[in-house]
Amino acid sequence: MKTFLNLFRIDRRAALALGGVGAIALAAATQPLLARPGDGPTEVAVEALMNQPELPDLVMGNPDAKVTIVEYASMTCGHCKQFHTKVLPELKTKYIDTGKVRLVFREFPLDPRAFAASMLARCAGGEKTLPMISALFETQADWAYVKENPTPKLFEIAKQAGFTQESFDKCLTDQALLDKLTAIRTRAAETFGVNATPSFYINGKKLTEPPTIEGFDKTLEPLLK
Repeated sequence: MKTFLNLFRIDRRAALALGGVGAIALAAATQPLLARPGDGPTEVAVEALMNQPELPDLVMGNPDAKVTIVEYASMTCGHCKQFHTKVLPELKTKYIDTGKVRLVFREFPLDPRAFAASMLARCAGGEKTLPMISALFETQADWAYVKENPTPKLFEIAKQAGFTQESFDKCLTDQALLDKLTAIRTRAAETFGVNATPSFYINGKKLTEPPTIEGFDKTLEPLLK
């Protein structure tokens, strides 16, 4: 999993490639995060975990499910892409679509491009947000790691969700939205000890098994008996 140090460092060239959003994301991303790899509790209070006031939670599944998985992920994290493209479909079929489990997706951007992608997914709004997150993970190699300016590719993806050039530019310069995403990430690091992506909390307990379908089976089945 991708981890980070106490002082969060990002590639300034990547920030500059994103223009305006790179500049504001750079300012936010260089704020110190107190968690370090290996720090943090293995269990947190469910009430505190589910208190996420800045933005509506992105939820998949039955709101009354016996088990709630909270995922913290970065849109530029390769392991997050692996989970969303390879593991989540089976997890969804086996547990989420059957009403046994609900999944709450939370943003934990690791760099300016991850901030930009998360902002666009949030700006898509309503039923378009989760599908756009999926599309961004599917196309991650086209925009997250390229040396050139990723903005044209992000706009190409965003247009499929109904963005115009105007709404795209407006979203990526929304300081209030950036601040809210930063607050979500900061709370995750400082309060819950999130220090890697993806990180999963299942009914408040941190997943210690590998985030494979076998790992989820081992953790979920005892809770669903």
